[in-house]
Amino acid sequence: MTEFYGYVRPDGSVGIRNHILILSGTVYANKLCAHVANLIWGAIAIEHPLGRTQVKPDLRMTRRFLSGTASNPNVGGVVVVDHFQELGCTAEDIAADIAPTGKPVMTVNIRRSGGLIAATEKATRYAMEIARQLSDQRRQPVPLSSLIFGMNCGTSDTTSGLASNPATGYCSDRIIAEGGRSIMAETTEWMGAEVWLTSKAVSQEVADKIMAGVADMEARALASGEDIRGSQPTGDNILGGLTTIEEKSMGACKKAGSSPIVDYLDIAMPPGKTPGLYVMYGPGHGAESISSIAAAGAQVLVFSTGGGHTVSHPIMPTIKVTGHRESWELMKDTMELDVSGILRGEITIEQGGQMIFDEVLATCNGRLTKSEILKDDNSFAIHRVGISI
Repeated sequence: MTEFYGYVRPDGSVGIRNHILILSGTVYANKLCAHVANLIWGAIAIEHPLGRTQVKPDLRMTRRFLSGTASNPNVGGVVVVDHFQELGCTAEDIAADIAPTGKPVMTVNIRRSGGLIAATEKATRYAMEIARQLSDQRRQPVPLSSLIFGMNCGTSDTTSGLASNPATGYCSDRIIAEGGRSIMAETTEWMGAEVWLTSKAVSQEVADKIMAGVADMEARALASGEDIRGSQPTGDNILGGLTTIEEKSMGACKKAGSSPIVDYLDIAMPPGKTPGLYVMYGPGHGAESISSIAAAGAQVLVFSTGGGHTVSHPIMPTIKVTGHRESWELMKDTMELDVSGILRGEITIEQGGQMIFDEVLATCNGRLTKSEILKDDNSFAIHRVGISI
């Protein structure tokens, strides 16, 4: 049984980081949250442009992303800051969602606190108190079955489907074999590979949900006047040698590995307790996609990229892997692994997958990703449902 050392939370989940999250409940609290995070050791701010004048489905989506992110096991404690009272997504609403995790959660309302200066002082004191609590916590040995493993890809090219994606799939299979769970999102990158993907479903019900998710995403795009099947692959995919959406999707779906798909998830919803592969509804937009996976509870994510990418989530370590040697040479200061040896016949897919597995395990045990070291946590985004009002 493979083990790693993590922070065991009151609800039994396990974090691989011990962040203090300064969470903005609304766009108007962003700068306060960033300022407090800069003052407190171990603190990270989550900023976003939403939380006000949204249609109700969108406001519920904002709350789901914010509450899920704060509930992620990598977060040890939370200070939620809002400005006025956006009914349905107040700091108190978000705190109530986080409460079942058992982690310390405090709320600050800028208006009720007496303005920006007073609210900043209050939030800073709360964060300091939480930091002292978290400093007493120590890593403990836990089984790999405690891990939720996220997978995503972006700036894909011909090397993605031939090297980095199947190697990531092998890593996923290893984690699932030891009782873990994996999440693969990006519904737009299932199009053209639906039949292959549904053949992996454990039941007809799960297969039907996958097909319905693809149909819904395509219908949403068509309603905006955009035909996804006519606009994919994207410009950077074409430059990388991909010619059709089917080619792109078959390569992207190789992240699924050989494991059966045990369930279909709505965007940013946590998986069940059953070990296995879960597929999640959502867009191909990298920041939205990885944010939905983090909000679902994944502690670590592998981002497979052909052309190279700087994507990295603020609270979920993001390991970037490429199968393109030139991209590695150009982007090695923000990427962890080069598996291009697969294409040159120097290593097998399984050996490349073992490299990724070893990197995931080291990251779970505390090794910092390059983006963490550079504080390049640039990719938090909330999926939009409707218009602002």
